[in-house]
Amino acid sequence: MTSTSAIVLGAALIIIMFGMGLSLTLTDFKRVLVYPKAMLIGLMNQLILLPAIGFALILLFPVQPEIAIGLILLAACPGGPTSNLITHLAKGDTALSVSLTAVSSMITVFTIPFIVNLGLILVMGKETAFQLNVLQTIGQVFIIVIIPVSLGMLIQARKKAFADRMDRPVRIASAIVFVLVIVGIVVKERANIVAYFEQAGLLALALNVTTMATGYFIAALFKLNRAQEISISIESGIQNGTLAISIATVLLGNSAFAIAPAVYGLIMFFSGGAMIFWATRRSDKVVEPA
Repeated sequence: MTSTSAIVLGAALIIIMFGMGLSLTLTDFKRVLVYPKAMLIGLMNQLILLPAIGFALILLFPVQPEIAIGLILLAACPGGPTSNLITHLAKGDTALSVSLTAVSSMITVFTIPFIVNLGLILVMGKETAFQLNVLQTIGQVFIIVIIPVSLGMLIQARKKAFADRMDRPVRIASAIVFVLVIVGIVVKERANIVAYFEQAGLLALALNVTTMATGYFIAALFKLNRAQEISISIESGIQNGTLAISIATVLLGNSAFAIAPAVYGLIMFFSGGAMIFWATRRSDKVVEPA
């Protein structure tokens, strides 16, 4: 990947994370104390079960190394802003969803390099040329995630009217950038794209559906309410594909690693739509006890 492409992609992710920050307040982080049970279950799903399921899938279903690494990148990433929108449309607990996205985004800054390096060693061997420098990665992810999110939150706190006006344009710009990034990856990897998509599609779908189902059933097992079950299911299964693509192309310098996240980024809209359809129909039939 050229240095210009890396800068453009990094800038794109900064815009997306800035947009997420515009919708966050300190209250979203305080909900860790307000809803400790739901938050802990949601974070356990995202930080422990999600990577575990990712590793299990690449061990159970042999695929090309590039696809396997792409799946691990996804499993290491936090939920993305899209999960908050899907949760809202599915009549889930939007406040819980936003809080989980915010907190997991902060925590995974430190967990991503360890999970990804473990995946690289498992898939490509100890002598692989692809390794993430832990401290450097933490620093880079901090710059493209924490700083823009914090800046967005600062503007939301100081200039709420401006933040509200900017929310929609930033979301539109983020969507356009995401599409352009996927198109660029497809063009660059066009020689292998069919084979990659055949493998990545099934594995990305398996990761998406398995994590959503696992999140839902664990939330139900711990007797959370229906809205919280929906939120945790979506947060467990809708990951920040753009961050995974950025790590693949910018930090690891291999656009082939970005194929699985790119495919996942398309699939999650269909699975998210299915969740919205199912959850809204169910909410019309089920009345929560007071």
